[in-house]
Amino acid sequence: MTEPLILCVVGARPNFMKIAPVMRALQRPDSGVRTCLLHTGQHYDTDMKTSFFEQLQIPEPDVDLGVGSGSHAQQTAEIMLRFEPVLDRLSPAAVLVVGDVNSTIACSLVAAKRSLPVFHVEAGLRSGDRSMPEEINRILTDQLSDLLFTTERSAQENLQREGIAPEKIVFVGNVMIDTLRFNLDRATPAAQILRGAGGAGSARPGFGLLTLHRPSNVDDPATLKRLIRVLAELSEDLPLVFPVHPRTRKQIDAAGLDDRLRASRITTLGPQAYLEMLGLMRDATVVLTDSGGIQEETTALGIPCITLRDNTERPITVSQGTNTVVGSDPARIEAAFMDILDTGGKAGQIPEYWDGRAAQRIAAVLANWLPAQPQAGEYS
Repeated sequence: MTEPLILCVVGARPNFMKIAPVMRALQRPDSGVRTCLLHTGQHYDTDMKTSFFEQLQIPEPDVDLGVGSGSHAQQTAEIMLRFEPVLDRLSPAAVLVVGDVNSTIACSLVAAKRSLPVFHVEAGLRSGDRSMPEEINRILTDQLSDLLFTTERSAQENLQREGIAPEKIVFVGNVMIDTLRFNLDRATPAAQILRGAGGAGSARPGFGLLTLHRPSNVDDPATLKRLIRVLAELSEDLPLVFPVHPRTRKQIDAAGLDDRLRASRITTLGPQAYLEMLGLMRDATVVLTDSGGIQEETTALGIPCITLRDNTERPITVSQGTNTVVGSDPARIEAAFMDILDTGGKAGQIPEYWDGRAAQRIAAVLANWLPAQPQAGEYS
């Protein structure tokens, strides 16, 4: 009897870290399934995609849709148009999606309309902010999914509140942390990355890591200017290292903020591959970010994190981890930053099931679910 085929979908860099351990687990000889990896091409930087796939040891995609950039509507629609013929050709038993990017909702919608089971890895996360495109993608993907794999227990409460049947929800832990643990010993030391990068010294040892890319932070010139101003001031107390996202670089140039950055103790870098970012996070004194995944990774690493957003879809990083949410208010950012420098910040703890084995739990559930009925409750 032929093993059922699961079509696994990735589209953008945040997906790559989530799919890597899932592919490893599902490609074990005893997994009971076959896999096919499809890359939508939503992340269209070929060099960065290649470096992530090589570093994370992800097999080259079996299918690459090559969608590229566009507005949210254009990108989502193009993915749907190119994805449907792949379902005709491969006839998978199910489609597995990860995270909350446009590829996630686009492929889930096509699969659901074809009556194919959809498995969502990292389900149930909610920020409560529907102005975020990712929040819309999360909510809709979860409504379409047949199995919803969650990273923290609050996600189950969110899903049940939205009418998802509890037997569809399985708490397995966090695949992002699987990837972190698997690669931590291979992380590139920060000193190696920063050697020759320049940047000013400080009376204090160490450095802070900064990432910034959310439209709410970088697309409005006044908000971006306010953030750059306070971050430049903070860099006088602790130098900051800033790998600049392409969209952020574009907005910095448009707002004429290059001179302010150059006059500060902020060292700017180009976009970094996974092992380089992991090394920078691991070796940092503090991380300032508006990323979702970095909130989780810093909690797993025990590194204090300041989230430059008004909310988070990952509340466990605040209640149990090292994360503090401050928004874009300069006074709150400065207070949190100086508290970390003075006290060391929140110690935090490793959340339940963030043990590096989430993907193994997912594979075990799928091996039972595909030939039978969904398994209820928590994996054990």
